[in-house]
Amino acid sequence: MEPRIASIKRKTKETDISLTLNIDGSGKAAVSSGIGFLDHMLDLFAKHGSFDLELSCKGDLHIDEHHSVEDIAICLGEAFAKAIGDKKGMNRYGTFFVPMDEALARCVADFSGRPYFVYEGEQHNELTIDFFKSLSDSAKMNLHLKLEYGRNGHHCLEALFKATARAFKEAVKVNPSDMTIPSTKGVL
Repeated sequence: MEPRIASIKRKTKETDISLTLNIDGSGKAAVSSGIGFLDHMLDLFAKHGSFDLELSCKGDLHIDEHHSVEDIAICLGEAFAKAIGDKKGMNRYGTFFVPMDEALARCVADFSGRPYFVYEGEQHNELTIDFFKSLSDSAKMNLHLKLEYGRNGHHCLEALFKATARAFKEAVKVNPSDMTIPSTKGVL
């Protein structure tokens, strides 16, 4: 099987991003977004998904963090879409629950080719919801996230990122005994 690696470059008036993703990696991350908390979330996303992720972003942080967060998610989604290719042999679906101390989050993912995003639960950070919506749209996938409960905002967001990483890991896994496209339509 060919390596499932994708590199994406995105340069706008607001951001300059270079991202490389290996979805069959070992969880190594080299992330520099200029936003410490986002770097932390992407590091643990790579670790828990066993994805190798290299990211460099220079954004207009003097204005706010929104442009960088959204554009990084767009690049990450595009990288997933490019790396998985025709999806032959891929599980397609992934589901995972993750506890983080008092918080519990769930992610259900479907690399269907049809973008749709649903989030339920308290919003501890509006940019995080924007991140996952942009990721879902650019990866052309269904992404359903639910924060079941939690009080500590950091723990809640960490549980969401870890659950997403684990669900993605399950969804992109290849079953070598069935290398067909996981759809009765024959295409995704």
